[in-house]
Amino acid sequence: MQALGERREKSVPYKVNSKLNRMQCIGCRALYPLDDYFEGCPVCLEAGAPTSVVPHYTEWPPSLEFETIGDWLSYPDASGLGEGNTSLSKLPRLAAALGISALSTKNEFANPTGSHKDRMVAKIVQRAVCVGAKTIAVASSGNAGVSMAAYAARNGLDCVVVTTPDISPNWRRAIEMHGARIIATATPDDRWALIAHHAQAGDWYPATNYIIPPVGSNPFGVDAYRAIALELYLQLQQEPPTDIVVPTARGDLLWGISKGYQDLRDAGFAQSIPRVHAVEPYPRIHRALSGQGLIGAFPDDTIMGSIGGITVSQQSLQALNMTNASSVAVDDDTVSADQLVVAREGLYLELSSVATLSGLRKLINEQKVAENAHVVLVATSHGYKEYPRFANPRVSID
Repeated sequence: MQALGERREKSVPYKVNSKLNRMQCIGCRALYPLDDYFEGCPVCLEAGAPTSVVPHYTEWPPSLEFETIGDWLSYPDASGLGEGNTSLSKLPRLAAALGISALSTKNEFANPTGSHKDRMVAKIVQRAVCVGAKTIAVASSGNAGVSMAAYAARNGLDCVVVTTPDISPNWRRAIEMHGARIIATATPDDRWALIAHHAQAGDWYPATNYIIPPVGSNPFGVDAYRAIALELYLQLQQEPPTDIVVPTARGDLLWGISKGYQDLRDAGFAQSIPRVHAVEPYPRIHRALSGQGLIGAFPDDTIMGSIGGITVSQQSLQALNMTNASSVAVDDDTVSADQLVVAREGLYLELSSVATLSGLRKLINEQKVAENAHVVLVATSHGYKEYPRFANPRVSID
């Protein structure tokens, strides 16, 4: 068996988008050479305010079709596994019950490993191959770990998933099946410390943030979430969404969708863009916006594992400002009840995905989503990976 770090046969070389030549800080707007900035903008980091950098494109493609979405991304090549171009499910009964005009889900659970993470991970792995990395590392207790293990295996890279001891057996089995190495640390913050140590030593190519306060995940990967906005634009041209509701931890997905719509407007395709709202398990963003900082003492024991954590990123705050959107916090009990509601519509979603419905109810009640709204909920993953929590523990046998 090949040891971690041992060089494999040369992989297929991926080429960066020809219209991408620099990176830009989303805060101070400084431009940097095209390179990896795992800790975000060097200037903002030095000032004690870590801020993400993003790919800076010189121009936008002249056309947008499903076949040309890759031309808008940092690495245009398809992975071959088939991520993206996910379907919509319309929910007219729920829309009527909520008093809005239209409601749909964007079914990211249809990606190869069952979550939206595949979009991001595909581009991170392509970047890692491009720069000659041998081992890629991710801090994850779920979807990102499975996705990274799968795409690393596909591309002949070693993979380390740094997780916690309570990882779901379903996720653990999938990660191990793909051949990745699992390291469990005592706390979530310890995951970041371990990845920081090996990334700074040059041992591991990091896919996720590892500093506190945090920046977003690898910027070449976060950039890939813009494709969701491009797809929604194409799928809903006759009935454009007014509002999109996104499960949010440190804002990778939130930023990508918001930036994608901004780019569509800047390129002249979209005349107006929807509000892209954030849903959290506790009011981290509200706390940050009120000047209390990017780190909070939150009860980090939510059952919405995919969007847990005690930190906020600058990219989340900027994404909400970008589309004049709002953030709401929802509790575990409400989301658990709504998981049954969504299931009765034919969709079995992970609790973090269902949080978008609970959040939508709150946004409507707070009059932040109008009665004539056309809303899309981003369904990040299905519920099969989670620990079982039976709605009816008794099963009758005929």
